[in-house]
Amino acid sequence: MGGMERIGKMISRVYISHSRKDEALAQALSRSLWRVGLESYVALYSLSTAISRSERCAFGLRNSECLVPLLTSDGCRSPDVCQEIGLARGLDLLILPMLAEGEQLPFLVEHLKPLIFREERFADAVGLLIKTIRDLSRLEWLKVTCPKCGEEMTQYLTPQEEVEAALEKGSCLETVCSYCQNRINLDARTFEPMP
Repeated sequence: MGGMERIGKMISRVYISHSRKDEALAQALSRSLWRVGLESYVALYSLSTAISRSERCAFGLRNSECLVPLLTSDGCRSPDVCQEIGLARGLDLLILPMLAEGEQLPFLVEHLKPLIFREERFADAVGLLIKTIRDLSRLEWLKVTCPKCGEEMTQYLTPQEEVEAALEKGSCLETVCSYCQNRINLDARTFEPMP
């Protein structure tokens, strides 16, 4: 079953492949995916020392429906990232590469259309990734942590049409904290609460 034949399958877990130097980008992506209800395997370098890195990688990929490799200049040259891409291909996972502007895709995924990003505009690519996953699967819930009271709440995810309208206007999304009634502005790309 090829990656495109898997469209009918729900995406609930994403494996983020990244180089050690791209840990901050991977964490930012993981937080954005968490906000829209997706579990991600990331930061595998800092997990339990009782399990080998190769076993953590195999476990994360086997339990995911999608691989998102972060292909910065370091990511494209990373043997770990390239091996994770190879394992994902062998497991027939959907692969949605995020490619830094000016870089070239590794040969195992050079046939795929990447989500191009510049590091200073990474949130734009994250928004496009979330939209792509929404097009392929069903995302229903939004998790928001109120910047005022710190409470975490779960709400229905803003319809994609409203997200696109906000992006077109250059505005944010709005919600209200169900605990303290504080108005919260959300980045329409990443759903991150804004100051």
